Amino acid sequence: MLFRLAFAFASIALVSMTALLVDPIDAVAQDMLRNVDLDSPEMSTSEMTRSEVEALLEASPQDATGARSADLQGKRLSHLDLSGVDFSGGNLRLVKLNGANLKGARFDRAILNQAWLIDADLTGASLVGASLLGTQMQRARLGRADLKDARITADLSGASLIGARLAGADLSADMRNQSMGMMRGVLKSADLSNADLSGANLARADLEFAKLRNANLANCNLSRADLAGADLSNARLAGADFTETDLASALLPGAAALEKARNLDKASNLNLARRQP
Repeated sequence: MLFRLAFAFASIALVSMTALLVDPIDAVAQDMLRNVDLDSPEMSTSEMTRSEVEALLEASPQDATGARSADLQGKRLSHLDLSGVDFSGGNLRLVKLNGANLKGARFDRAILNQAWLIDADLTGASLVGASLLGTQMQRARLGRADLKDARITADLSGASLIGARLAGADLSADMRNQSMGMMRGVLKSADLSNADLSGANLARADLEFAKLRNANLANCNLSRADLAGADLSNARLAGADFTETDLASALLPGAAALEKARNLDKASNLNLARRQP
């Protein structure tokens, strides 16, 4: 009897380990919002005023070029009006900016890793070369924002990036760091209409049901990306790589645009995609 129990437990353990080995990404993936109360004081209030933030930035040390790099790591700044403020080069890791007004703010080369910007308004903001690793940006408003050359493994589900600039941005999966699940750009149901994604790396990115109408995807790496249900009508695809890209139920542009794409014949579920007249 004891032998049978030991064998049963060993079999269960073997099945579990096999699942991890077969698909380690799915086995350990975690939802960052699980058990997080966004209405709690920690996530919805500010511990500083705008004047105090500006004073901290002004007192920050300058480098040889005169640029300042403030340390705001972990600060609670949610729902604060910080429009037009310059955070360039600053350390904003783990900062809470949920629902904050960040219109026209500058975050060039800033570190925003694991920061919280849910429902934040970044309309016209500049995040050139910024680091957004594991950043929570669901439903953020980034219309006309500049994210050129930014490194983004953020969750931008439901975000608005109409007319945003993501040229040269890297939203690809970080295959070296999978302990918390696949770290990649997540743009589920995001609106990227008229956005510039030319030369961007979207390998393995999640763009399920995203709106990419009139978007510039020239020379974009879309290999193994999830574009199921996405709207690519009138998108520019010259040089875009579709190797193993999931196109199930995606709305593709006309034949002229598709002829300029690369490896479209190697896409997944191409037969299930819809074609724009």
